[in-house]
Order: sequence, then structure tokens, then C-alpha cells
Amino acid sequence: MQVLIIGAGVVGLAIAREAARAGHDVIVAEAESHIGSGTSSRNSEVIHAGIYYPTGSVRERHCARSRRMLYEFCASHGVPHRKVGKLVVAGRDEDIPTLEKLHVQATRNGVENLRMLDGAEAIRMEPALACVAAFLSPETGIIDSHRYMLALQGDMEAAGGVLALNTPVERLVRAPVGWEVRFGGNESGSLVVDAVVNAAGHGAQKLARATEGYPTERVPRLVLAKGNYFSYRGRAAFSRLIYPVPVPGGLGVHVTLDLAGRMRFGPDVQWIDRYDYSVAPDRAASFYPAIRTYWPGLSDGTLVPDYAGIRPKLTGPGEPAADFIIDTQAHHGMPGLVHLFGIESPGLTASLSIAEEVVAKLTM
Repeated sequence: MQVLIIGAGVVGLAIAREAARAGHDVIVAEAESHIGSGTSSRNSEVIHAGIYYPTGSVRERHCARSRRMLYEFCASHGVPHRKVGKLVVAGRDEDIPTLEKLHVQATRNGVENLRMLDGAEAIRMEPALACVAAFLSPETGIIDSHRYMLALQGDMEAAGGVLALNTPVERLVRAPVGWEVRFGGNESGSLVVDAVVNAAGHGAQKLARATEGYPTERVPRLVLAKGNYFSYRGRAAFSRLIYPVPVPGGLGVHVTLDLAGRMRFGPDVQWIDRYDYSVAPDRAASFYPAIRTYWPGLSDGTLVPDYAGIRPKLTGPGEPAADFIIDTQAHHGMPGLVHLFGIESPGLTASLSIAEEVVAKLTM
């Protein structure tokens, strides 16, 4: 079966790899000039344990399972990563019920080796920390996301798959058998394939509306939530990731580490209506008090604008967080078509498991 995957982000590449290794004839169409140009390259590069997601949701079903697969993949493919662990912390007594509820949720989700800590125990682990309680997630890690995507691409190409850059897909039209895919770009044209996977990220809704016969009422709205990051001008104060209890729209301004040991803070949640990846230096004013709830030793003038990502959310401020949508023939009735919507965090962690599900359902 010839399969076209639209979008060469981490999820699209994982699906392409899985499809090629399953024996399908695979093409990946990417509108940009390089892989992973969107959400996949603008995130915390965290391997999530699976703590936060409602049990039975698509996110929960894939996150912890895929996390185990991802560690194995990184080890076998030489992808730089490190299982650094994470502390989820309560800075005030009134935050403890939320922390305990998270711990129960994570346990229900099958996250391994969790441990509740009082404030003194957590501070012994991370002396710069200030908190009244915490729990430890030793299975959380960090990854070089670009090297991961290159490894996925390498496996896909080794199995016969092809990557077509600068190839925007403009329309999907039903063919007598399969789908006619119409391309734009410098080499515009069309191609008939047996199956199509829309893993276009921020472009997924637009492409779904350009899919002949696909019900417009199935296309969810796209809501843009910008996350700004600031790097720390100094030596890292922590050896683990530090997360406060979550805030509406995100997981709070947390400590992330890169593989070189540098420390960053973010992301915050900035609801926007147009694409803008610049980081305004004055946003640091809201970062300092948020960070000082768990690191009171943060000095003024030490945060430097770094980068921003934009989450392709399906719900807006004040609304319950939406689950991932993997819309297959079983849902919409159109053979050989899968649309993916709202694949934000933990999309990178969940990518290998999502890929298995999507490829299995292409032939159902």
C-alpha cells in the first residue's frame, strides 16, 4: 500500500517510520525546507512520564507506553537523552491537595516508581528548592529532539521511505481507489495514493477542510497558545526538572535542563491570534515571581529571552483541555484517511505509540 504522510514533525516521521517498516510504500510531504520546523523543534524536549492525563484518554493511553518505547529507541539508535527525573512541587499548603490528586492520577496511569516527599526530603534532594511537599517522578527525562527526528527519518529511509521537502499539500480528492493528493510549491502537481495521514500540526485543520467529502463539522477549531522560554544566565541550580502544580492551559513555568546542563524556564501560556515566535523581554517580569515560589534564590536580571513555541490547542482559555484527536475511518467512514488534530504535549513522548495505532488503523 502506498501511504502519504503529510508533515515531517516528530509524529509524522514516527508514523512514516512505522509504515515503512510494516512494508508500505511511504512518502512524507513537508511544506517547509527542513524537518521538525514547527512544534517539534519548539518545546521543552522533555520525555514525559504520563502523570497529568485523564485515565483512558488518548494522551494517557499513549504517553507512558510510548515513553518506555522511546527510551529503548534512544538507547538502540544513539539518540542523546538522559533520565534526569522530575520533582512536582507544592509551594504552599493550599497546593498540597492538588499535588496529592496529581500523584493519585499518575499512579492510576501506571507511572512507575513515584514517591511522595515532604518538603524537607525534597529540599535534601535539591538544596536550592523551596516547597512544602513534592513527589518524585524518576522516569521523566530529556531528549535531543532533532537527533530523535533524524533517527526516525533514517529508519524510514532505510526501509524505503522517501522525504519530499518544500512540498505543501493543498487538497485531497477522492479517487476511484485511494486519494488524489494535489501539491503546491515549485513542483506542483498531483499523485494518487492508497492512504493519507494528515500529521500537519498547525496546518491540520486547513488540510482537513480541503479534504473532499470530509465533514466540516468534524474539523475542530485551532487555538494558539504561545509558550515563552527564558534561559538562566548562570550555573544551573537544579539537577532535576522542577515543575510547580499545573496552571490553566499548561504545566506552569517550570525548570527544564538541556543535555549540556543549561537551565531554562518556561513555558508560560500566552493566548494569541497570530503566529509570532519572538520572546518579549518584558515577559520576564511575570517569570520572576512564578519561579520564586519554588526557587526564592533567583536573582534579578538573570533571565534572558530564549525561544517560543506555539501549541496547536483545540480549546481556549477557561475551557477544559481537549484530548488528542486521531480521526480514522472508524470515526468518519472514509477509507485510507487519518486526520490528527491537537497533537501538542506529550506528542513527542507519545509519538512511537501513536504511530503504531495510526498505521494499524490505516488498513482497518
